[in-house]
Amino acid sequence: MRSGRTARLSAAVALVVAAAIGTPAQTKKLTDPSQLTETAPVVYRARFDTSKGAFVIEVHREWAPIGADRFYNLVKNGSYDGTRFFRVRPGFMAQFGLNGDTAVQSAWQRASLKDEPPMKSNTRGFVSFAKENLPDTRFTQIFINYADNSYLDEQGFAPFGQVVSGMEIVDKIFGYPRESEPDQRRILREGNNYLLKEFPKLDFVKKASIVPVTPAAPARRRPS
Repeated sequence: MRSGRTARLSAAVALVVAAAIGTPAQTKKLTDPSQLTETAPVVYRARFDTSKGAFVIEVHREWAPIGADRFYNLVKNGSYDGTRFFRVRPGFMAQFGLNGDTAVQSAWQRASLKDEPPMKSNTRGFVSFAKENLPDTRFTQIFINYADNSYLDEQGFAPFGQVVSGMEIVDKIFGYPRESEPDQRRILREGNNYLLKEFPKLDFVKKASIVPVTPAAPARRRPS
């Protein structure tokens, strides 16, 4: 009985570690961003299975082609798997996207994206890449708007997608108070080891994947 319980515990720990840092295969292909430059479909959906439940982001490439392509490659190749929602501010936004493996994130920090003009507005449910106050500083972090944050449009935050299912899940994501949020510099240096140790309550992405877009049903013709 004791050995069986120990085995189950070991398996559970292994799952937690895998979610935190990813598999060796994932890590290898994610450490070379130059190899992950596939052009995204015109419209696609990304499903995020999280510790709170699932939500789906629908991306329209015409809204922000550069951002849409980056997001597609990151999701398709497992970059968001195991990432923590490290900056969540009710009434504002939920931010995530720093890979738990420091070697992976370091590689992407050297692969910044050029800015592009916002075609959509940062209103509730829309998704944009986070960036610094300097030009061309988008990398892997994204945020989901909780409210009308359209003032961010003028600052160059270009939405590339929108949550079309599960926004009620996004609303439930846990966030530490602003004054005690994780230090992004330490996340870059220490990855998920830092977050798991000092911020164990953070919600996280279990698995992100590209899913088919269900075609809209054709409108029924009324009898003449």
